[in-house]
Amino acid sequence: MAENGEEKLLAVARHIAKTLGQNDTMADDILQIFSNFDGRFSREKLSEKMVDDNNPRGCAALERAVNSLDRQISQYVALDHPIWAHTADSSAFLDAIDDLIRTMRDWEPMAAEKSVSACLVRADDLMHQAMFRVGDEFRSLMDRGAESFELNRSNNESTGNLPFDSDDDNEENEDGLLHNGSDLDHQIPVAQPVTDYDIVIDALPSGTVSDLHEIAKRMVAAGFVKECSHVYSTCRREFLEESISRLGLQKLSIDEVQKMPWQELEDEIERWIKAANVALRILFPSERRLCDRVFFGFSSAADLSFMEVCRGSTIQLLNFADAVAIGSRSPERLFKVLDVFETLRDLMPEFDSVFSDQYCLVLRNEAVTIWKRLGEAIRGIFMELENLIRRDPAKAAVPGGGLHPITRYVMNYLRAACRSRQTLEQVFDESNAVVPSNKLDDRRASSSSMSVQMAWIMELLESNLEMKSKIYRDSALCSVFMMNNGRYIVQKVKDSELESLLGDDWIRKHNAKVRQYCTNYQRSSWNKIIGTLKLDNSSLASNAIAKSMKEKIKSFNTQFEDVCKTQSSWIVFDEQLREEMRISVSRLLLPAYRNFIGRLQCMPEIGRNTDRLMRYNPEDIEARINELFEGNNGSSGVRK
Repeated sequence: MAENGEEKLLAVARHIAKTLGQNDTMADDILQIFSNFDGRFSREKLSEKMVDDNNPRGCAALERAVNSLDRQISQYVALDHPIWAHTADSSAFLDAIDDLIRTMRDWEPMAAEKSVSACLVRADDLMHQAMFRVGDEFRSLMDRGAESFELNRSNNESTGNLPFDSDDDNEENEDGLLHNGSDLDHQIPVAQPVTDYDIVIDALPSGTVSDLHEIAKRMVAAGFVKECSHVYSTCRREFLEESISRLGLQKLSIDEVQKMPWQELEDEIERWIKAANVALRILFPSERRLCDRVFFGFSSAADLSFMEVCRGSTIQLLNFADAVAIGSRSPERLFKVLDVFETLRDLMPEFDSVFSDQYCLVLRNEAVTIWKRLGEAIRGIFMELENLIRRDPAKAAVPGGGLHPITRYVMNYLRAACRSRQTLEQVFDESNAVVPSNKLDDRRASSSSMSVQMAWIMELLESNLEMKSKIYRDSALCSVFMMNNGRYIVQKVKDSELESLLGDDWIRKHNAKVRQYCTNYQRSSWNKIIGTLKLDNSSLASNAIAKSMKEKIKSFNTQFEDVCKTQSSWIVFDEQLREEMRISVSRLLLPAYRNFIGRLQCMPEIGRNTDRLMRYNPEDIEARINELFEGNNGSSGVRK
């Protein structure tokens, strides 16, 4: 080796003399300078090798070095068993590769000489053979390292030392995966329930990682970065995809996701949420750590390899979220779309951290794009809810003027949606949603975008209910219908986040509307009856007055009976409101009735016929009023 080193040193000196010397005299002068500088550059040794480019002796030292390295490397390339099975073999093989790399680098400046060029071609071919074999060894080391983990995992599973895929053993856990890193050099990651994402996975033994690093260092030095990265990423990609599949997430195209029945898609979204959290918080960071260890000192190679490992799994996760985002805008999908939106939003710091290098920029940008697309989907769902309210037809009247199904649906929907108020405020504020200005007063215009959105939906619902109320031919029943639905709306608002969104002024205004509907009901139902009981103070003869009062009491009996019979099927769902209405009717009717009955009893023309004319005494009237608004079919007024 020392002889070869001296030959290379002399060759470099001769090359410099030939390159810089414009003639033989100048070349001799340069050689003399070298000779004076170092005894190894004696004039005789330098001069005896100064031959023209066609003389094969010009690369004799290189040829001897290549021949020697060929013998060393070829014996390892031809081995039928893993080189890294024996430390001595692997060390010698790497030393030979190092020598080959140095030889090629040292002689590269003289590649223009034909004889040197021919030797370098041979050396390059030898390098390819060495890299092909070392690439196989790289792959074999990764496979054997993973197998040793799998074997150890199986042994521990059989002895019950670790928790695995048993529903009975893991009922308290909600999300899926892996061991906690306490025995990282002996466990293969598998999809197990976890509650703590503060986990680091060492997927390969530290000794294997060290061997892989030594191989990667040689492949990068030899210019085989892409080849090394390809071998590495192929092995790790398989591991990563298997880990994600163990979380239960299927490989589905966007088209397959969109065609999936909603109930199945709901279940798949739950699995996606768990898989996304485990991937971004555990699997990807662990892969990043492993890449950095294997390619330590070669950041570009580490970045490229990491991107190739995680790209497929990341695209799988993002494509699923994208399919959800561009899918149906049906209102019942809101809550699962919110789950996907919130998951992706909460994982954005992980995307920024893990995919921070230039190779992963496209993945990071795609995640942001799909997250924003999910926000657009949420806004689109609310637009579809608006359309649903507008289009809901006024086909048949709700029996007894009770709650309309659309009132229950919309209010319970909004109440549930407001549980995600923070998310919805973010979505609507970012959208700068525009609501028709003619539908908003100045107070609403200054509110948050979500407040405006909720107020606008309330107005649409109220308009729709007013349209539906016109189906009722009885104006009193129309008022009962609006009163019931208005009361329900106010109660739902006060019982949820809608109260703070819409504000006290909105509640006061709509309570006033409910009271007005109550007043309208009384006027429509009882004013005419009360008018019947109005006493005649004219100067008619007493017998004429008696006749008039007989007609009035008969008319009252008939009208009161008809109202009670008709309104016995009407419903007021709210117990407090029902009692208030009964009290109000009693206070309105009973004083007039008692006054009328008292006058009737005092008329001598009627005399003993008073009891026959009076079908109801005041207590009977009150009892009949207290039977109102119960409804023949209790289900029409059940509050849900």
